[in-house]
Amino acid sequence: MKACSSFFRLSTALILAATAAAAALVSARAEAPAPVATCVAPSDLVRLVHPLSRTAKRLAAGQSITIVAIGSSSTAGAGASSPAMSYPSRLAVELKEQFPRADINVVNRGINGETARDMLARFDTGVVAEQPDVVVWQVGSNSVLRDQPLEPAGALIREGLAKLKAAGADVILMNPQYAPKVIAKRDAELMVDLIDLAAKEANVDLFQRFAVMRYWRLTESIPFETFVSADELHMNDWSYGCVAKLLAAAIAEAATRSTVTATATARR
Repeated sequence: MKACSSFFRLSTALILAATAAAAALVSARAEAPAPVATCVAPSDLVRLVHPLSRTAKRLAAGQSITIVAIGSSSTAGAGASSPAMSYPSRLAVELKEQFPRADINVVNRGINGETARDMLARFDTGVVAEQPDVVVWQVGSNSVLRDQPLEPAGALIREGLAKLKAAGADVILMNPQYAPKVIAKRDAELMVDLIDLAAKEANVDLFQRFAVMRYWRLTESIPFETFVSADELHMNDWSYGCVAKLLAAAIAEAATRSTVTATATARR
């Protein structure tokens, strides 16, 4: 009987040990961080065509730089875990790394749900009043999502660009995000083309967010859930951070580029 009892105790101990080991393995797997994608994009998608002349002069003179980011929810930071993870907040951090001695202030003027008309209505008080050296204008997504006609949006974008240029700021347009709910709309790529044309006509820079995010998905095979929130529309911490990193590098290059070289390249 003693032998039998000892056997059962040993068997029970072995079963408990095996169960504990299995539970620990499952827990370790559950807690293991998901693979993190690499923040990459081809140089031709992120390079700004035009040099940021005003910014370059102020940097060279040791003067402060004010950047106003105006847009809708993906400027405001919808989908981010906190305001500090929005792309304008991350842009300020990334630019500090690019220019550690410069005083660079990034002002977030994003408001959820706005279209070009809404943004244009607050340009004077929300943008021009800040006396910006750079304006990053993210536009187009909500017009596409609401199936609004493209032609009025195009006219408003051209009007807005004229106002920003008249204020003397370096201007960077940012087009819609490549996300499931955006690309499901028939006019998504037409809006991208419209914004591209508006930038060329006004001789301002364009940050090709749509093409960069499409590159992540189609070329790098990064799953949508890695860079788009669960709502299948807004960006998340990873994509906001990556866009900020790529944009900061593009701004740094365009603000330190030789004006002569840049002009010659643009004419080719």
